[in-house]
Amino acid sequence: MSKHILRETLAVRRNVEVNANSLKDQVVAIQRVTKVVKGGKNLSFSALVVVGDGHGVVGFGVGKAKEVPSAIKKGIEAAKKSLIRVPLKGTTIPHQVLGLYGSGQVMLKPAPEGTGIIAGGPVRAVMEVAGISNVLTKSIGTSNPHNVIKATFDALLRLKDIAKVAELRSKTVEELTR
Repeated sequence: MSKHILRETLAVRRNVEVNANSLKDQVVAIQRVTKVVKGGKNLSFSALVVVGDGHGVVGFGVGKAKEVPSAIKKGIEAAKKSLIRVPLKGTTIPHQVLGLYGSGQVMLKPAPEGTGIIAGGPVRAVMEVAGISNVLTKSIGTSNPHNVIKATFDALLRLKDIAKVAELRSKTVEELTR
């Protein structure tokens, strides 16, 4: 999925109502960035943050500021504006999916109860705050946390709810799960 389509899809699926007090946040990456100007270097911090309610609602955001706490706060506010609802099947995802962003790919695979979250840094953070507790993942390509998070969100946006698929096919859920 291209960068523009991901932005448009996020914009369409953002209509999520959730209590702001129930959201958990997790900082994925903090980077020190400098801008070279005529008078020298301007130092600031960039924070990549994911937020979620633990019941299938998750979002990510980036904040930049002169101090780390301010950057994290800005990142949390940006993440609250990009919340999406993820279809869940118990404590896992409904089916296997591959998300793409830039040169990064993230594969998400459902796992049986008791498996846990088999994932690395950025993907693990997204799964934890989304409330997905049994999943197998593989990050392929880039290890840049920004691109890995965006590829993970692309994968989550590609997930389909079994009830909606059954309705589109004019079948019952039982017919599809055989």
